[in-house]
Amino acid sequence: MTTETPCWAKSSYSNNGGDCIEWAPAHAVATGEFLVRDSKVPNGPHLNLSGNAFAGLVAFAKAHD
Repeated sequence: MTTETPCWAKSSYSNNGGDCIEWAPAHAVATGEFLVRDSKVPNGPHLNLSGNAFAGLVAFAKAHD
């Protein structure tokens, strides 16, 4: 696991309405671990997801848009 501060990105579908999540794409490429956090709480906790779990989260979000 890396100790570097991840670079966070919002979805291109985000309309800046405040209900966004962010993820750390470079961290995922480097480690295979998908970090996800609430954009409203940038210094708060984050989730560490596997690739399959992240894909499931994305599918769930698309289905409940």
